[in-house]
Amino acid sequence: MHLSFTGICGLYERKLKEINPTILNITYDIADLYNFIDGFTDLSALVYDHSIHAFLPYDRQWIKQRMFQHLKRLALR
Repeated sequence: MHLSFTGICGLYERKLKEINPTILNITYDIADLYNFIDGFTDLSALVYDHSIHAFLPYDRQWIKQRMFQHLKRLALR
């Protein structure tokens, strides 16, 4: 499955809407998102490295760090 950071947030937000169908404005913080990510049995990212022409695997911690950086950039806009 190919997921972007925005895609992971979207998955989480859809799950929140399923759980809370009557709440119009759902908010969450990064800890909630991290808990959602931790709920996956197996989660990793394969990122293409042009210098070696291969995909490199990254773990859940890397995904969380990148997710935080992504959301921080969005907040600064």
